[in-house]
Amino acid sequence: MRPTALAPFVLATALAAGSLAACGGSGGDSGTVKVAYNRSTDNKVRFKDDFLQSVKEQFEKDNPGKKVKLVPIQAPDNDYATKAQQMMRSSKTAPDLVYEDTFRINSDIKAGYLRPLDDKLDAWVSWSRFVPTAKAAAKAEDGKTYGVPDGTDTRGLWFNKQIFAKAGLPTDWQPRNWADILAAARTIKQKVPGVIPLNVLTGKAVGEAAVMQGFEMLLYGTGENPLYDPTERKWITGSQGFRDALSFVRTVYGERLGPDVSDALDANVNTRVATEWLPEGKLAIALDGSWLGQFWTAKGAKPWPNWPTALGRAAMPTKDGQAPGRISMSGGFTWAIPQKAKNPDLAWEFIKLMQTPVNAVKWDVVDAQIAVRDDVAADPAYLKSMPGIDFFTGLVKYTRYRPALPVYPQVSTAIGEAMEAVTTGDSSAADAAKSYDSQLKTITQGAVTAR
Repeated sequence: MRPTALAPFVLATALAAGSLAACGGSGGDSGTVKVAYNRSTDNKVRFKDDFLQSVKEQFEKDNPGKKVKLVPIQAPDNDYATKAQQMMRSSKTAPDLVYEDTFRINSDIKAGYLRPLDDKLDAWVSWSRFVPTAKAAAKAEDGKTYGVPDGTDTRGLWFNKQIFAKAGLPTDWQPRNWADILAAARTIKQKVPGVIPLNVLTGKAVGEAAVMQGFEMLLYGTGENPLYDPTERKWITGSQGFRDALSFVRTVYGERLGPDVSDALDANVNTRVATEWLPEGKLAIALDGSWLGQFWTAKGAKPWPNWPTALGRAAMPTKDGQAPGRISMSGGFTWAIPQKAKNPDLAWEFIKLMQTPVNAVKWDVVDAQIAVRDDVAADPAYLKSMPGIDFFTGLVKYTRYRPALPVYPQVSTAIGEAMEAVTTGDSSAADAAKSYDSQLKTITQGAVTAR
């Protein structure tokens, strides 16, 4: 991608080749590194496949006799995680390298699926390039690091300027609070019939995507540490902020400001947002992620040449506009080595090759990732890679991270159930929050504090 990165890239691959020749005792019997990763359920989305194929070719060229076997798992996020965990349980099926969502990594560490990488990271010069928050996302309660992050993301509000203009709303819209968002959605419903005013991901089928970029984008705008108190090391119950966030979701779907409930609860709704509703002008406002632009490039799943001018971007405000005034959530994935990998040393060399400067930039560009390395963040190719990249990178200072604790995936499931209950209208926000509190006490074995 950038000529100036060629020299360090060649040096890194040469070092990788030398290291491979010396490692020998990895326990493998074939010299093949198996790489498991999540493949998009949309058959047109192959950014990760293409990138990994290019690294595979580099690896095999620079390391004669060594092979890479890509193991794509095409499934929604929750199903991918389940399949990867099943594979890691047995030495017969465990991959050598697995793509791990940061919100699941601690539960997989606790289950004994992953091995610590500290001995390798300590000797890896590039590790100093990673920002502290990204490093922390792959660190367990035991203080050890179990994965190498390849990027992060931020979230905000995407909106269709043409729909806003038809509704008489400003095309430089920047809502100051939740009330402003709902007011805009109501105006669009009244004045531009036939479009979806607002999409907020919700429900159990969508999994963590709904919990993190739907619910938690609301919840973390209600106050400090609204989900887990790190000082007391306890989860929060009885939170007004929790009820307020559920009330917002209930309002969206109760007033029919969002998509039909059946569509909202479909596991692939996030793909429809990116490849159908937004590019086809069927959706006015989407609470979504920094990466959406990748779908609309010439090689994306839904090429849309006019999207940089058709769409506006706004920061998600806090509930009442209280300081700091805006909020974002960040996550991302890491590359981790399973405990039962047959070729862990080979897997580590593949990680290092993926993280040469040229490859790290290439990945963040093609997958519309927010950089987690200081050298990548300053790279001209990254800075020019996508319209709005400066906007979403600017949200990093307002962003929050989910509690990196082993029970979090279970907490997330309980939140998804509460969201679904208010989305369908089966429960009020107060009752759904009460049910969540009850589940939380069981999940955390009573490690809760009332607020």
